[in-house]
Amino acid sequence: MPQTVHRQCTLCEAHCGIDVEVEGDRVLRITGDAQDPISRGYICPKAAALADLYADPDRLRRPVRRVGSQWEEIGWEEALDMAAEGLRAVQRRHGNDAVATYFGNPSAHTMAVLSGLPMRHVLNTRNHYSATSADQLPQHLTSAEMFGNLALFPIPDIDRTDYMLVLGANPSVSNGSLMTAPGARHRLRAIVARGGRVVVVDPRRTETAAHASEHVPIAPGGDPYLLLGMLHVLFAEGRTRLGHLEGLADGIATIEALAAEWPVARAAPIAGVDEATVQRLAREFADAERAVAYGRVGVCHQRTGSLTHWLINVLNAVTANLDVTGGAMFPNPAFDVGAVLKRARLLGFGDHGRHTQRVSGLPEMNGELPVAGLADEITTPGEGQVRGMLIFAGNPVLSTPGGARLEEALATLEWCVAVDMYVTETTRHANVILPPVSPLERSDIDVVMPVVSVRNHIRYSPAAVPKRKDGREDWQILTALTSRLGRGVGRRVEAAVASLPSAFTTPERIIDLGIALGPHGILRRGPRKGLTVAKIKRAKHGIDLGPLEPRLPGALDTADKRVQLAPPVLVAEAAKLAEHAREREDALSEGYDLTLIGRRQLRSNNSWMHNSARLMKGADRCTALLHPADAGARGLADGDRVRVVSRVGAIELPLEVSDEIRPGVVSVPHGFGHARPGVGWRLAAEKAGASVNDITDPSLVDAITGNAAFNAVPVRVEAT
Repeated sequence: MPQTVHRQCTLCEAHCGIDVEVEGDRVLRITGDAQDPISRGYICPKAAALADLYADPDRLRRPVRRVGSQWEEIGWEEALDMAAEGLRAVQRRHGNDAVATYFGNPSAHTMAVLSGLPMRHVLNTRNHYSATSADQLPQHLTSAEMFGNLALFPIPDIDRTDYMLVLGANPSVSNGSLMTAPGARHRLRAIVARGGRVVVVDPRRTETAAHASEHVPIAPGGDPYLLLGMLHVLFAEGRTRLGHLEGLADGIATIEALAAEWPVARAAPIAGVDEATVQRLAREFADAERAVAYGRVGVCHQRTGSLTHWLINVLNAVTANLDVTGGAMFPNPAFDVGAVLKRARLLGFGDHGRHTQRVSGLPEMNGELPVAGLADEITTPGEGQVRGMLIFAGNPVLSTPGGARLEEALATLEWCVAVDMYVTETTRHANVILPPVSPLERSDIDVVMPVVSVRNHIRYSPAAVPKRKDGREDWQILTALTSRLGRGVGRRVEAAVASLPSAFTTPERIIDLGIALGPHGILRRGPRKGLTVAKIKRAKHGIDLGPLEPRLPGALDTADKRVQLAPPVLVAEAAKLAEHAREREDALSEGYDLTLIGRRQLRSNNSWMHNSARLMKGADRCTALLHPADAGARGLADGDRVRVVSRVGAIELPLEVSDEIRPGVVSVPHGFGHARPGVGWRLAAEKAGASVNDITDPSLVDAITGNAAFNAVPVRVEAT
């Protein structure tokens, strides 16, 4: 008899509510949950593909070990013992720092993220990496420097704003990123429908720009200059105001002095935006009753990523649009990750700059080092050289800069363990692969995405189908590894690990404690109104905790409980902006006359959904997007096979000619490149495409954090 299970889709940050119609172990249909308080029935095509992931014959269902070039199935106990012993053997031979960990994006989409922290602690290595440094470090840094906590993100109050300035983001496709907003395109249209404006600043006329009030085709890397030009106008014309932050924020005079150095006549040409537009945008933003500026991956992936996100926050603050309705606000999640990180500083998490990467010298953040330097850590001899790895839910060969070089480095490891459902371009280098069950086979409570949601909420996701008898969830795999890794490494550590199962049997128990201590928990709200995991489970469609509300100064974690508008590290870096502009010009004069940017696609979720037939149907989407003028100047036509060449490599792929891209710019989507030998996803290999990260440069990073600078990479395009 068919039944419907209400839960969330956990494939991307949006976490849309879904109704999964099942019969026994068969998934019949997946539709949107109209009663979900956040997504309200919206889903994108990826949600239906959860069924493909569940039924995929290429997905691993039992542990495997590599024997030569082949894979051999083994039992769980043998696999776990082998995995842990191999990692410990590397550490015994070369020291604790010889083992590195890498956590991919999906780790943040499951409560297994809580099980990863004890495992990292037990390994006791400085070499921790994740997709964070290929994604969002600039936003963590600005939050830490301005508000005192790297998990305290200002989120656009998109449902109540009148003017939204979007820089380097495509929420119509991503449904928000560090802005969880399912059905974002409907929310953006609603702004215009109620008489407001949506202005998209992007080198490409994106899916978001296509339905916005205005598209401003900025030059790649031009965003901080645009923002400084706007700030110059606001200060020069007396249009700045702090609103309720007056008397609560420091550094306004420093910001004014910085803006004074960037008159529009100086800033606009570097931004690639005409002077009149810069002036008009500044005045419109200041004059709007409720306005918010929002930037994301496109501006994070630049040499000036931290500066840009800082200036976005500053623009919101000096126009009285920070921590107010319709502006940039701070969510109040049931599980307060910010408070957890505050306490976790004792373990080396929740802070930044405590130590640096051995080869690059780049700083750590939240206990992790920048992944752009990982290949060097593997290939450079010396104390602390990485010789073993544990990779959880990540495919860095396709998702990090200089992927081809990292691929070569991974092949030299003495031991590698992967927790993954597939033999991927990365995990094919593992000695043991430990496969978790698919998302529909496990229960979950999302505690990460509410930290960046446009509305406060919490939801429990029950398993939709029963997992196979020998199936294990990812948290169970990580906990089993932690237990084994903790044996024989010292009495204190071993005792701590041994106590974990009794203190926190499952992540649910950790979450229950965290919610009880949180702002909506029973310890603050009492047993009748306070939340518990049991109450959340009974609410089949989730619990709506209301719209975002002002939280300052209470939420601030700075030493003096004040907003720091002008952190010294960012002010010092801003002094180098003219130098950064010259670097861009010099690169374009050295035989690389185009600038490379990425692009996100609705039916693509990094690399790991390319084995779904329903998502991969249709025309080839891995193309080089080029303006007609640039194509004509090179004698190229739509559909031609071209070579895109950078300082570090070259890729070949079809050309797509369109005026949606700014002249002088070429765009290639990420996540493709499945033609490597030995990968285990056959459908993905049929439409392999090329990995753009074979030509991105690991030496190009955000100057402060080391976040990978995938955008604004100098390249040239030529016929094959």
